[in-house]
Amino acid sequence: MTDVTSGAYAPAAGRAANAYYFIAWRWHFYAGLYVIPFLLMLATTGLVMLWISWGAGLGAERMAVTPDGPPLPVSELQAIAEAATPDGRAVQYVAPLASDRIASFAVETESGTTGIALDPYSGKVMHEFPWRAGWYDFASNIHGSLMLGTLGDRLIEIAASLAILLIATGLYLHWPRGGTGWREIFLLRLSARGRSFWKSLHGTLGIWISLMLVVFLLSGLSWSGIWGERIVQAWNSFPAEKMGAPLSDATHAAMNHDGAHEVPWGLEQTPMPESGSVAGARAVAGNVDIDGVAEFARELGFAGRFQISLPRDETGVWTISHDSMSNDGPDPAADRTIHIDQYTGNVLADVRYSDYSPYAKAMAWGIAFHEGDMGIWNLVLNTVFCLSVIMVSLSGLVMWWKRRPSGRTRLAAPPKPRDLPLWKGAAVLVITLGALFPMGGLAILAVLIADATLLRLLPNVKRAMS
Repeated sequence: MTDVTSGAYAPAAGRAANAYYFIAWRWHFYAGLYVIPFLLMLATTGLVMLWISWGAGLGAERMAVTPDGPPLPVSELQAIAEAATPDGRAVQYVAPLASDRIASFAVETESGTTGIALDPYSGKVMHEFPWRAGWYDFASNIHGSLMLGTLGDRLIEIAASLAILLIATGLYLHWPRGGTGWREIFLLRLSARGRSFWKSLHGTLGIWISLMLVVFLLSGLSWSGIWGERIVQAWNSFPAEKMGAPLSDATHAAMNHDGAHEVPWGLEQTPMPESGSVAGARAVAGNVDIDGVAEFARELGFAGRFQISLPRDETGVWTISHDSMSNDGPDPAADRTIHIDQYTGNVLADVRYSDYSPYAKAMAWGIAFHEGDMGIWNLVLNTVFCLSVIMVSLSGLVMWWKRRPSGRTRLAAPPKPRDLPLWKGAAVLVITLGALFPMGGLAILAVLIADATLLRLLPNVKRAMS
């Protein structure tokens, strides 16, 4: 293997800087081997989800109707929706986005859940669709777990964790040195040719999207099964003791459908309150039914799209919610979730954005930004960002292809310095970075162990990996 740090007459500082460069390049290369396919998948499925959400919407909520007098009572719409689905029972109502948009119900049957889109003025059934099982959700399942459940979640968490390392080493490699100025860092060298052009494109695009990519990675990692669910989310969930009512064994995550994240991030792990006590303050006047709950929501200022989840059993509660997680509106600070006792009409919990932890508030904004919900500028920015991620990934592959030895079955990895103390010191830094993200740390540790043991016993494999 080439010794990139040898040279009897090279100054010590120069040799050290050169070694650090090749160490960073080598880690950048090997992390990229694993991460690039995932970045391509995440950017592509992200684009699909972004444009479906802005086009038809997650559940046909953008379908237009013609306003004609006052809307029908919600209970009448519910009856129509249930009649359209044999043996169906409504479990969720979604209010119209605007006065000229449909209302919808999720109607549950033994065979699954069907979405019924209704004209809120005439009650006409406008559309029937599988609830949270359309093309958006197909792309979302790939985006979140590769449709492999827990295994897919872990593989993506490793990729997202190593992508942080990829960004850190990429910034180090592209940083000005050796007479290179800031202009070359931020502007594409259009006069370059061959691999130099692809290197300029890769580095320039990479540095422009690096901060936004970190935001996307951290918001995505916050959903992951290890770093997200067991570490970050567990410490930033809304405290159950603030509910002020008897608690159910079920958490708010039980309100999600088929693995889709529909409740606010900071509430998913918080237990649900139960109906059947004298807790809470009287809220719903008259009958505690869907009309009374909807009227109460409007009195509180819920306007446009909001959701009402119906009690599922004897201890279930009515839930009124408006949150950015469900694409209800462009302002995460307007998040609000209210639970109402199905017997007394008392409010058992009223959780607002101001009640979130600082990290949960950041997640509310991060998710809305991640999903492109904050306006047309967000749609355009996220589209350009996803296309840039695809281009950075593909340009990295082109650079590798152009530098690999032709006709030889080798990965053509950047050469490894022979200054072992320096290499070990850099490895400690990499492991420390990886330890902040456990799955990434385990992957890095596995690579180091394989490099120190397995590859030494298999020289042919080692040569192919070099």
